[in-house]
Amino acid sequence: MVKITDVARHAGVSPSTVSYALSGKRPISEETRQRVEASIRELGYRPHAGARALASSRSNVLALVVPLRAGIHVPVVMQFAVSVVTAARRHDHDVLLLTQEEGGDGLRRVADTALVDALIVMDVQLHDGRLPLLRALDRPSVLIGFPAEPAGLTCIDLDFAAAGELCVEHLAGLGHRVVALVGSPPEVYVRGTGFAQRVVRGFTAAADRCGLSSSVHPCEAGPAAARRVAELLLRERPALTGVVVHNEPVLEPLIDAFEAMGLRVPGDLSVTAICPDEVAGRARVPVTSVAIPAAEVGAGAVDLLMRKLGGAAVPEATLLSPRLTVRASTVPRP
Repeated sequence: MVKITDVARHAGVSPSTVSYALSGKRPISEETRQRVEASIRELGYRPHAGARALASSRSNVLALVVPLRAGIHVPVVMQFAVSVVTAARRHDHDVLLLTQEEGGDGLRRVADTALVDALIVMDVQLHDGRLPLLRALDRPSVLIGFPAEPAGLTCIDLDFAAAGELCVEHLAGLGHRVVALVGSPPEVYVRGTGFAQRVVRGFTAAADRCGLSSSVHPCEAGPAAARRVAELLLRERPALTGVVVHNEPVLEPLIDAFEAMGLRVPGDLSVTAICPDEVAGRARVPVTSVAIPAAEVGAGAVDLLMRKLGGAAVPEATLLSPRLTVRASTVPRP
């Protein structure tokens, strides 16, 4: 590992001069600074985080705020977290993960210290209590998700309303006339979580536009809940031939439940989903799906934040267009 003494020897200066070049605590000549910087690059020296912070008045740390609330599917959340961490490292930043449900107080506590330079906030609600603070903070932030009133904020996400519409339009194009959305757990809707509400809005709007009979059914995670919803659908909507699933943990249990009750997928019932590609592709019946682009969204959030930290103007809203992949679970209506 290259040390500060190695840099000093290579540049022909004292270790204290290298330290001053990094921290800016004392003036040194431009010629000496350039010589030190050239030695740092040539030797591949990585300054200690404290020295970097002194030199730039920054910590080179981003906060990722993702409260692990009830109804959140942690594996998908972790996909977003990994993408944020990976993108941050490309910009020589680390990530501090904040998972407690602390609201504005928790954000204020972090922002009032020198721990982080900026924040990325997930699990955004339509009327999120953290928004006034985020608008007032002197540190830049990016939201993965959209509140009802995003003015004055920087937001990025999949266009979930368009994703719901795309699934319905695919089923309508195959001739299905009675469709249902098996959605997120009830508590996700009660909180007013933005992405879940937007899927419902897009699903319902597309069904109305296409003249389909539709219904929405929140569903707890787990096989027992999937079975109950399947039984309810077959009892109340016997003409059902198309289902959209926006709830990754119940996708396969729901297909199993329908087939246990005598409905073949896709022979009797076509199923689409909004979920990660790997979840849809590895199902026993590979599922036609709109992908959740966690890697693209996470990297996009970091890039927006780096531009804001650099003083550049960025768009307030970045909506990623949904992409539907047709697989074996959807066929023309019987």
